[in-house]
Parts: sequence; C-alpha cells; structure tokens
Amino acid sequence: MSTEMKITEEQLKSLQEKVGIINQAQAQLGGIEVQKHQLLHQVGQVQGDLQQLQEELEKEYGKVSINIQDGTYQEITEEESVSPEVLQKA
Repeated sequence: MSTEMKITEEQLKSLQEKVGIINQAQAQLGGIEVQKHQLLHQVGQVQGDLQQLQEELEKEYGKVSINIQDGTYQEITEEESVSPEVLQKA
C-alpha cells in the first residue's frame, strides 16, 4: 500500500487562506465592475438630459452662457470670422 502524502496542517490552512482571499477579491472586483457599468449608463442618461435642457434653454434665451452657481446669463456674441490673410500672417 502506498502511504498518503500530505502537506502540514499549517501549510494547508495558509494555502486555503490565500486562495480564499484571492477568491474574495475577485468577487469584489466583479461587483465593482457592475457598479462601474451602472454609473457609466447613468452618466450617459444624464448627459442626454442635459443636452435636451440646453436645447430648451437656447430656444427660450438664445445663445447664452449661464452661470450654474446663480443662474445669471450673458449673451454669447458671434465673433467675426477671421480672414485667411490674418491666419497666414500668424
């Protein structure tokens, strides 16, 4: 009969502990990835909502720059287009 070969109890506990820590960390990383995906989706939705609100504000107030701290706004003036000659001299 062959004798059963084993590592020591202390080595086995240490090995099990380290494998357990790795498994737990991998599970946590999976959870973090799910949260990341949900947050990215949420940001995309809010960006779409913001774009819609900006379009509504532009229809009502025209092209303006709005201070998001106090709600004041200033009209945005269209800058005169620069002639090609000026660009070549620069």
